[in-house]
Amino acid sequence: VKKLGIVAVSNALAQDITCLAADRMLIFASYDNILHAFARNKEVVHTYEGHKARIHLLQPFGDHVISVDVDNVLIVWNIQSEEEYLQVDFDKATFAVSAILHPSTYLNKILLGSEQGSLQLWNIRSNKLLYSFPGWGFAVTTLAQAPAVDVVAVGLVSGHIIVHNIKFDETLMKFQQDWGPITAISFRTDGHPIMAAGSPVGHIALWDLEEKKLMCQMQDTHSTAVAGMSFVPGEPLLITNGADNALRVWIFDGPGGTGRVLRSRMGHSAPPTKIRYHGQNGEQILSAGQDGTLQSFSTVHEKFNKSLGRGSINKKKSKKKGLKLDTMALPPITAFASEVAHQSDWDGIIACHQGYITCTTWNYQKTSMGAHKLKPEEFSKHKPIDIYATAVDITSCGNFAVIGMSTGQVDVYNMQSGIHRGRYGKEKAHEGAIRGVAVDGLNQLVITAGSEGVIKFWKFKTKVLVYSTELPSSPSAILLHRDSGILGIAFDDFSISVLDIETRKIVRTFSGHHGRINDMTFSPDGRWLITSSMDCTIKTWDLPSGCLIDCFLVDSAAVSLTMSPTGDFLASAHVDDLGIYLWSNRSLYSLVSLRPLPADYEPSLVTRPSTCPEQDVDVSGDEEPCDEMIEYISPEQLGEQLVTLSSLPESRWKNLLSLDVIKKKNKPREPPKVPKSAPFFIPTVPGLIPRYVPPEEENNAQSKVVNLGVLAQKSDFYIHLEEALSTNEYKAPLDLLKRLGPSNIEIELRGLAPEGGGSMEVMLSFLRMIGMMLKKKYNFELAQAYLALFLKLHLKILSSEPNLLEELSKLSMQLEETWIHLQTLFNQSLCVLTYMKSALL
Repeated sequence: VKKLGIVAVSNALAQDITCLAADRMLIFASYDNILHAFARNKEVVHTYEGHKARIHLLQPFGDHVISVDVDNVLIVWNIQSEEEYLQVDFDKATFAVSAILHPSTYLNKILLGSEQGSLQLWNIRSNKLLYSFPGWGFAVTTLAQAPAVDVVAVGLVSGHIIVHNIKFDETLMKFQQDWGPITAISFRTDGHPIMAAGSPVGHIALWDLEEKKLMCQMQDTHSTAVAGMSFVPGEPLLITNGADNALRVWIFDGPGGTGRVLRSRMGHSAPPTKIRYHGQNGEQILSAGQDGTLQSFSTVHEKFNKSLGRGSINKKKSKKKGLKLDTMALPPITAFASEVAHQSDWDGIIACHQGYITCTTWNYQKTSMGAHKLKPEEFSKHKPIDIYATAVDITSCGNFAVIGMSTGQVDVYNMQSGIHRGRYGKEKAHEGAIRGVAVDGLNQLVITAGSEGVIKFWKFKTKVLVYSTELPSSPSAILLHRDSGILGIAFDDFSISVLDIETRKIVRTFSGHHGRINDMTFSPDGRWLITSSMDCTIKTWDLPSGCLIDCFLVDSAAVSLTMSPTGDFLASAHVDDLGIYLWSNRSLYSLVSLRPLPADYEPSLVTRPSTCPEQDVDVSGDEEPCDEMIEYISPEQLGEQLVTLSSLPESRWKNLLSLDVIKKKNKPREPPKVPKSAPFFIPTVPGLIPRYVPPEEENNAQSKVVNLGVLAQKSDFYIHLEEALSTNEYKAPLDLLKRLGPSNIEIELRGLAPEGGGSMEVMLSFLRMIGMMLKKKYNFELAQAYLALFLKLHLKILSSEPNLLEELSKLSMQLEETWIHLQTLFNQSLCVLTYMKSALL
């Protein structure tokens, strides 16, 4: 109650909770005919099954809990053992239980109120009826314990409140309210003798018990019946709630004894119809509901939520009349647009209402309806019946609002002054109703879509028509992503198109929904388009690849969608649901495969997110696509017709031709000096494992004869080339060459010539290996480098051998062919690049 923030959220039950009660340790909640007990505000620890009908009253009672169902059966349960301690059946005709109370200090006794008006005091332990109170002729709706012992307040269906002493069966005082049955009663316990009583119309009356009179009234505390009310023990605070989805804390610190709202948490009392993120930080969601209110919800903490109130034709008049008689209330908002640019100076939100010609402005800073009501001047005297505003947009500077009408008119208004600034087209912009309007990020273009199936581009300032294009079908909505200049268009035939406003061409078309498209939203980078439809699916389309990359089912169709400007959440509002659901973007936290879904993909039903952490784990679903993506290894060559380079570093092949220059540069200036004999150190054999030189090896008289046996050994590369002559498989020798460094490559190629211990056949084999590389078009730069070095080393031998010359001429043809093809592509790219850099675009 201090901050009115959520402390804990329990796990969900199978159906809507209909009854709730709590004792010191447990919270009891029932749905239908089953009663559950929650411990630690979270998990269900006990389940009590035995009722045949729906439970409608609960009363915790020491080690027991009492429940009453609509068939008039009262069961006392033992909390720990979950067994029935006692069952009492009442006759519905004579005593239908409607209220239950344990009077304080009355051991083992409960007081029951009935629809017939009588009350009964029972001893639960001995199962005896101790006393019957005749009642006051009206059904009892509620019972409340007064701060004084033996005194109970009885609320009746007639609006009477009886303060009764049950010890002596005496009525102490009687009050009457004019607003129908008493729905709730509570007593102040901070020293003021005051009783509060709630009513079905949302008013609360405060009664002074010492002077036995009405002290004051708090009107319209809720827009629906006051469902529950409770004074905080020992404090001047009253907590109330109602079916209008609001929880309010009232403080009594002012003159006249009336209360003011200290804290409140509220949502929509009817389902939201349109939600949009407000601002660029992704922390506020504006939401318009069927209850006619516009509210702002925070994704950070509930304390930042605020309600901008209901739309009203005349605020002053409607304040005098009160909520119930307010004929001035505007119908629900169907579309709105908001901008933060000038929201502290003037109104930053523009909204159009269901079947209503006037558009309203709203002020986010003041959290109220704004100063202007915008409608065409020709309707200032009379209000037409069948003409209404259908689409709105606000410019990114926050200065202008563009409004489209059902007649096809499109008007521009100034947001600060509310002055009409012009109209698109002579009379009207479109023949049919306007289905969507959008202004680009620089206030250059206005895009309008008409129901006759035409999209038009207008100059924003001069109102001149720039371009018009026919659409394949009638559009139902449009959405512009201002940063990237792409326009999403939803059609009546359930398909979606994406139009590029620079080229004014349709660049993508998506079909796959089987119901009306309710809403669309772009990801902040403009790469994804997320759509929701009446077929209960939410689909994510990847615009660059033009594929469907995600699809899931929800149990009730999403009416509106909006994606956070920071890309972390997708928010959704659903049919017949008061809440706004947040879905987190998994691609921010883990590796997600963005591959297109197969054509026969069956979407799975995903439970809507709750505030309970346990369910979030299940939602994350299967992670298989991620593993696939990690294991994916790129092939050596993507396509046979492509020229592919090797992935070797440049140092391995680039300097092959200039090795002799490098060696000269790296030559030491003077030979290393041999140190004087140092007998202390025993010489070791070079190698990784230190070994000492045996003394007999250390003889100074070295042989001057070179051992040719060592030189005559054939290298692995040489052997592989020889084998390749017969098998025609050149992969092995190529892999060997790729592993060697530049100097080793030179040694290997020198050894191919006859004077280096090689042969003509091996040289021919080497040339064939290069031919194979050029033919397959891979390791292209290596083929060039190796061939260049080979030609440099062996040019004399090659020119004298007809076999090798023939092979070389073949190679020359291949090289030229590939190179001319590449050169054409390079020239084309360079030409385009130079044009882009120099041309005045």
